[in-house]
Amino acid sequence: MTRAQQIGVIVGLVIVAILTILRASDPPLLRQAREVAFDEYQRIAPRTFQDMPVHVLEIDEASLEEFGQWPWPRDRMAKLVVRLSAMGASAIAFDILFSEPDRLSPRTVIRDIAGIDPSLLARLPDNDEIFAQAIAGKPVVLGFALSNKGNSRPEMKAGFAFTGEPPFNAPPQILGSTPLRPQLEANAAGLGHISLTPGDPSSVVRTVPLLLSDGEQLYPNLALEALRVAQGASTYLLADAADVPDTITRIKIGDFVVPVTAAGELWLHVTPDNAGRYISTRELLADGDIPEGTAAKINGSIIFVGTSAAGLQDIRTTALGENVPGVSLQAQIVEQILSGHFLSRPDWADGLEILSIAVAGSLLVFLTTFLSPAIALACGLSITALALAASWSAFIYGGLLFDPLAPIVSGSITHFAATAFRFLVIDRERREVRLAFGHYLSPSLLYRIEHTQNALRLGGDDRELTVMFVDVRNFTEISERLTPAEVVGFLNTFLDALSRHVIANEGTLDKFIGDSIMAFWNAPVDVTDHPGKAVRAALGMRETLARLNAEDAFGFGLERTVGIGIGIHTGLACVGNMGAETHFNYSAVGDTVNVTARIETACKEVCFDILISESTADRASHYALLEAGALPLKGKSTRTRTFAVIGDDRVAASAEFHDLKSIHLQMIEALASKSPVIRKLLQAAKVKATVLPVNLTEFYRRISRRTEHFSHSAAQKEDDGPIYASGAPEIPSSSPTR
Repeated sequence: MTRAQQIGVIVGLVIVAILTILRASDPPLLRQAREVAFDEYQRIAPRTFQDMPVHVLEIDEASLEEFGQWPWPRDRMAKLVVRLSAMGASAIAFDILFSEPDRLSPRTVIRDIAGIDPSLLARLPDNDEIFAQAIAGKPVVLGFALSNKGNSRPEMKAGFAFTGEPPFNAPPQILGSTPLRPQLEANAAGLGHISLTPGDPSSVVRTVPLLLSDGEQLYPNLALEALRVAQGASTYLLADAADVPDTITRIKIGDFVVPVTAAGELWLHVTPDNAGRYISTRELLADGDIPEGTAAKINGSIIFVGTSAAGLQDIRTTALGENVPGVSLQAQIVEQILSGHFLSRPDWADGLEILSIAVAGSLLVFLTTFLSPAIALACGLSITALALAASWSAFIYGGLLFDPLAPIVSGSITHFAATAFRFLVIDRERREVRLAFGHYLSPSLLYRIEHTQNALRLGGDDRELTVMFVDVRNFTEISERLTPAEVVGFLNTFLDALSRHVIANEGTLDKFIGDSIMAFWNAPVDVTDHPGKAVRAALGMRETLARLNAEDAFGFGLERTVGIGIGIHTGLACVGNMGAETHFNYSAVGDTVNVTARIETACKEVCFDILISESTADRASHYALLEAGALPLKGKSTRTRTFAVIGDDRVAASAEFHDLKSIHLQMIEALASKSPVIRKLLQAAKVKATVLPVNLTEFYRRISRRTEHFSHSAAQKEDDGPIYASGAPEIPSSSPTR
């Protein structure tokens, strides 16, 4: 690790630490962003509306138009209770405050008239008494509001049981409540608070406290109390987190268990507002028979009574962005409990998100510092996609809420900062090296220099290499007909087109020597199957040269074509930086290089364009190869067995090549034994070769003059074993062309 990289890692980790601490402090802006993300999840996949035994009896615009402005006299509310009870409502919950005397009560109206006989007042009806008598003995739940004044508390109708210590400090705290009319409070079957977002400044209702506390007593929500009364339950059972005081994990009401936050809040999983949830009060109070569909909705249902008219100012915004009556959210709380579709944010979610920022951020710092920008970006995008996928899957399949934004935003900031530092500081030296050497060295060597300390030192290592030499045939004759500028143009076209195949097959271009190319594989980095890739590069060169000749890319005319010879050999060589301290070249030296050069020269004698040594052929046997004989190479005391490269693996698998190879093997045996059938076999091989993608006419014509190459080769095969399977088939009686 260079000093610049060390500084980059330190700077990146400092940024990650700052972002982690920022998330741990959880400022309001982050909380708002997290809540908006959860809202988007619900908008994409809201809870599906189902027709349940929960409905809203709404005091809507049509009802106000029919029966007059709000508030209505309470004898009308009594009429509602009587009718709802008679129609089989399992619970009747009023999302309406009854804290003041009914100003429309006849007794109240007459009392304000001067000179009225007190005995007359006693005989006049009182609407509050009528309403109180109507709710007595019926499953009616009244709502109460919170107040910051006084110390009034409603009388709880239900008991509370706890699995541990009473969690009086867990729910939101209240100072007081708006007192209900005493008779109404006494006769109600249940009392519940109607506050949806106490102390929350947000206009969007996302969570609802199912319980409130004054430090000594718990107070249930209106929806919770309605569900209790509907079941005839008398007690709430609260479960707390083990070893964590003042927390709530679940609330059991009768047959239903509700998972809640530590503060006893329920995450609302809302549905799009649906008309099937509502019943107009006008239908219930109108003279005549009640519609059959309305009666069916009421029978056995929990009925919430509340206002939906816009002028009555009880409109709330849901996570879906819809404005709905507040009473409908009370109904949705019960719907959610009955359906079992809950959302929850585990207590350990914050810790997991903080840890993910620290781990993912640190990982991105190291990736950005030590890997290429493209790979680091791909990894960053993968982490982003993983965070989104994990968060979305948790929401869809488990109803769990995990923040996808904090890890993604923190990771993006970290990646941007680390990338900027790398570009400005770490990569500056690499850019200078690439600018200086980019025109001369292969990409793999550039990568090694960029990522290895002291890569530009002198010295070499012994490695197994596959070396290639490429040479233009009759270059002297070609250059005699061209001007120097035309020679340069020809070489540039030739060398550029053919050298691309070296780079494309992970080779290293060593040097251009006039009209020749020297390249090698498996250095400076390891290359798998380097003999096969060298052969593939040679086949690509053959194909490219044929195209250049066909297109007259050299400008010599179609009647004059350019030929090449390619030699390939695999063996041990010394490779490294060689030269002086101030001027050196990355190259390979050794006997392997010399043998390769001699094999390339032998292409002229064999009359074929691509020859490879036996060591290369042994590891590229899936290509179409024909033995070319054991050649005496200049400077070598023993002969070198060579093979002609006919084509790729598709050619090797063809029936045509299979037939030719069989004849060729028989011909080699005949040459070794000087059998009189050589001429017949040569003729058969020439016929078979005509259907292959290369011209073998001169190759076979020259073989008859090189019998000594094959006699030595045959003897060597007896010692070392054949490269092909033994037992060659007999020559066919006829050899038709195809």
